[in-house]
Amino acid sequence: GDENTVTEEAQYCVSGDGGRAWSGLRVIDAGDDENLAVSHGVFLSHQGRLWAFHGAYYGRMDRIHTRAYSLNEGTGEWAKHGVVIENGFWALNQPVRMSDGNWIMPGISAGRYSEKNIAPAAVAISHGDDFTKWDFILIAAEKAIQKMWGESSIFVDGATIYNIARYGGGAWALVAVSRDYGRTWSSSQTSN
Repeated sequence: GDENTVTEEAQYCVSGDGGRAWSGLRVIDAGDDENLAVSHGVFLSHQGRLWAFHGAYYGRMDRIHTRAYSLNEGTGEWAKHGVVIENGFWALNQPVRMSDGNWIMPGISAGRYSEKNIAPAAVAISHGDDFTKWDFILIAAEKAIQKMWGESSIFVDGATIYNIARYGGGAWALVAVSRDYGRTWSSSQTSN
């Protein structure tokens, strides 16, 4: 169906020859709940297990959240760990391990959690290696920013994290900085 409608499903393919040939589509989650869509996500291989974190919503982009899955390679089945991050968070890049022992995952806060024309960047921080427990942290936009679709990425340098986000109001990236492992942030502002 159309993008951002309840018809979306989280699917994947597998290659056994270094990417030369691929399997047909396989389903991670087709959205068993009524009106649930599970959309695109990000993957992380950690300690011999493949994890997936997918944006999901009800109806047409309502109650946006992130769901977690882990692959049992023996059976090929994905374990559903349910909703792990709320507040409109949609994961957009794989989690990155920080030197404090937690993981940080960049994304966006969208839907009913955003303001008019401003869907800010956000991050989620794990509780150590427990990928079913995350703290949501919104990155506010500078007051001068009037339009933002804050899909974001990060650079991690010790306790300092840079969040680079999509603007929407111009042809520049927005940047925000944290100096405490992503717990507090400067506002997203126009870069050079």
